[in-house]
Formats: sequence, structure tokens, C-alpha cells
Amino acid sequence: MLIGPGGVGKGTLAAELVARDPSIWLSRSWTTRAPRPGERERGAYVFVDRDEFERVVAQGGFFEWAEFLGHLMGTPIPNPPEGADVLLEIDVQGAEQVLAKRPDATVILLLPPSLEVQAARLASRGDDGAHIRRRVDQGIFEVERGRTIAHHTVVNDEVGQALGELTAIVERTRTAAQGAAKPEDT
Repeated sequence: MLIGPGGVGKGTLAAELVARDPSIWLSRSWTTRAPRPGERERGAYVFVDRDEFERVVAQGGFFEWAEFLGHLMGTPIPNPPEGADVLLEIDVQGAEQVLAKRPDATVILLLPPSLEVQAARLASRGDDGAHIRRRVDQGIFEVERGRTIAHHTVVNDEVGQALGELTAIVERTRTAAQGAAKPEDT
């Protein structure tokens, strides 16, 4: 799971990681908020209304879901291709729900290099000043909470460097999982 506050670059790094490694399958989250410019075309989310979201919640169709800043967001129960590793790009409360169901999941906390950089990234995607302040304030809380569940932390100061760190974490996680799956010699 890739977690972190808004404006940290989760979407950018998740897309780059998937492009670099075709055995990683990115689960698309659902949201009831309106799309930002270009989001619908990039397939960043499945955009639905509140009624549709709540219908799927009632049917038990989400792996995790939560209300965040007045909007519902969630991850449908993953259905990846055979042999693929699943990547979830989610918020901290979603990661806590996933860990309750899958304690073997790996959590990577993505951080901005500074609050000023985070605010600038939020502004560059079209968020207004009041929304940016709420997201940065909420982000401080998310980082504190995220540090309590994260197995790894990566600062996204430069995309290439952060992507290299994420790739190394994925490889170490795969190697550890393969080692754990092998029977011990007796």
C-alpha cells in the first residue's frame, strides 16, 4: 500500500511504478468527489455518486472505504490478474482497514519534502486556498498516524529518486515473501 497526504505524489509514483513493472497491478479507488482537470482521462479513480457508492458498501464490495473531507472513497475488493502483485494507493484510514484484514500487507508512507512543497503541488492541480490549507493540516495528522503503521518511509523530493526507492522496497518485499514461502530444510 502506498499511503500519504494529498499532494505528496502518490498517483504519480504509483503510475510510474506500474509502468516500470508490469507484474504490479494498481487497484483503482472509487470516489464521490468531482474529478479534477484531467483525472477522468488518466483513469485515476472511478467517479460515482453517493448512492452508487453506498449501494456497493451495503453489498460488501469494498476492501476498505472511508469518508474524507465530505466525500466517500474506497477500494473495491481487488481482482488482479493471476500472479500480479496488488498496489493500493490509499489514505491512512484505508490502510488501517486493509491491515486489519491482511496483516501481511506492506505499507509505504510517502512524504513531501516540506509542507510548502506539498501546498504548491496541491495548488498546481487546481485546488483552492481553503482546500489546500485543510489538506495540509489534515496531512500533518495523516503523517503522524501513518508513521505508526508504515513499514517503509520515502520522501518524494524528486520523482526518479523516490521511484528508485519504491522499486527497491518492492523487490525486497518480494524476496522476503518468496523466502517465507519456501519450506525449511530439515
